[in-house]
Amino acid sequence: MVAEQGGAKERDGWSASAHAPAAVESPTAIGRIAGERTARRLGGRQLTTRKAPVCFEHDAAATLLGHLAGALSGTALYRRSTFLSGWLGAPLFPPFVTVRDEGRLPSGLGSAPFDDDGVATQDRSLIDGGVVAGYLLDTYAGRKLGLASTGNGGGFHNLYLRPGDNDLAGLLRQMHTGLLVTDLMGQGVNLITGDYSRGAAGFWVEGGELAFPVHEITVAAHLRDLFGAVVAVGSDLRFAAPCTSPSLLIEEMTIAGA
Repeated sequence: MVAEQGGAKERDGWSASAHAPAAVESPTAIGRIAGERTARRLGGRQLTTRKAPVCFEHDAAATLLGHLAGALSGTALYRRSTFLSGWLGAPLFPPFVTVRDEGRLPSGLGSAPFDDDGVATQDRSLIDGGVVAGYLLDTYAGRKLGLASTGNGGGFHNLYLRPGDNDLAGLLRQMHTGLLVTDLMGQGVNLITGDYSRGAAGFWVEGGELAFPVHEITVAAHLRDLFGAVVAVGSDLRFAAPCTSPSLLIEEMTIAGA
């Protein structure tokens, strides 16, 4: 959806997916949320370059899990094209973070009895108590690494970060002052080195409340530093895609602007 004010245009949207039709929001509700999210971005400003806390809203946070999955994939591991080579059993996140891939999650959009290689899927942790606990292996990658397949031929199934106790409003109050990222753009992620730099839009937060919309900025960090700097996990997990996450509060990132 696109909104325009004074010749300036902003875009946003909303969607819903589920196995059961009754679990999907109505078209009216989806349209209303999409309109509200788009309209609130009008009047966006640039920020000056700074370091500040950053909160990734749930859909933006899910992209971070996608990068984690890519770095823990068997193909990246046997090619040594990942910054997480040799990290099995090492702490990557704080102890309160657990990341699961569940191939048989009831009503999960990625659930299946077996993977693309015909291997039975599993319910397992990739991150357990902050520690790297497993990889995503298909049959070929497992053989190259001398390990058994994890039932991930074709990739992850239902990958999610286990939710915490605070909703997004609670995370913003905890952050007090910082950046809420609602949208990410560009391809500035290098899984070989772990360097992360992406265009972003969202809102500047002051006193735990949205102060004004921001756009044309970049957020940057090394992914290892970013994962290790998670200070709070939201409760707003939506199983609306095979890769999903609640909102995440990061202690500090570099924000590049005007």
